[in-house]
Amino acid sequence: MFLVPESVARDLVTPAAAFAAVEATFAAMARGDAWNFPVVRETLGHADAVYGFKSGFDRAGQVLGLKSGGYWPGNADKGLTNHQSTVVLFDPDTGRPHAVVGGNHLTALRTAAASAVSIKHLARPDAHVLGIVGAGHQAPFQLHAAAAQRTFSRVLGWNVDPSMLDRLAEAAAAVGLPFEAVDRDTLGARADVIITITSCFEPLLMCGQVRPGTHIACMGTDTAGKQELDPALVSTAHVFTDEIDQAVRLGECQHAVEAGLLTPAAITPLGAVLTGDRPGRVDADEITLFDGTGVGLQDLAVAAVAVRLARAQGLAQSVDM
Repeated sequence: MFLVPESVARDLVTPAAAFAAVEATFAAMARGDAWNFPVVRETLGHADAVYGFKSGFDRAGQVLGLKSGGYWPGNADKGLTNHQSTVVLFDPDTGRPHAVVGGNHLTALRTAAASAVSIKHLARPDAHVLGIVGAGHQAPFQLHAAAAQRTFSRVLGWNVDPSMLDRLAEAAAAVGLPFEAVDRDTLGARADVIITITSCFEPLLMCGQVRPGTHIACMGTDTAGKQELDPALVSTAHVFTDEIDQAVRLGECQHAVEAGLLTPAAITPLGAVLTGDRPGRVDADEITLFDGTGVGLQDLAVAAVAVRLARAQGLAQSVDM
């Protein structure tokens, strides 16, 4: 079995490599070549943590495994990332453990890659203003990945705690884009692409705040009860997701579905757009929305890339089991 520590995975897997792996996973899911297993996600009643497992099998890519981890909100005070995760890969022919991979950095990369895939395939080609709601650890990853998909001219940002927006300003400067801190009304009125990446349990963007033609990548809602958008906004959009079942149970769609404003049949798997089986954006004025719940297959795909690169460069530690 191989060990790929967090530091090695961080150095080896580029955003471009993560994007390619995640995009391929979307398509494999749509073709029926890969599927996710039911998610286990529980509140621990300790340290305010939420912990769980995501797993799946890519038959075409021969990747089998799980990601174990969750969210510890007090970690920032300890100098640690709030999201903690580890990926375990297994040999699909024997069931023996194949690799253990540090998953914190890879989770950030794959989450950003997923929203970037949605921007590539759903945002208007002339989109030039990027808006980001949220300024936590994940937000700079989102900004960098999005910037590779369109020729943006500026970045607008809003966060519950405005003092954290310096993180977004630095990320924007790193890709050569001016940054402006704005209120939510201004962000919704001016942005062509909006990424929401928070841990909120209440709507941050309302239906009237987002203009026609906007693409929204809603990336923070991955647990029952979490919410970033007004259900009325979700119901007026052309909705896409990574996996319909998760979107209805755990994603942003849960609230619109519960309110009777959206049916699962109205949600399109993004992978079906990649394979050409379903249309993506059909009108320059429609609001498109990607409900990114985060699926285990994406974690496994980027972890497999890390293992392959680490082995090729002699950086994977081999241990007997």
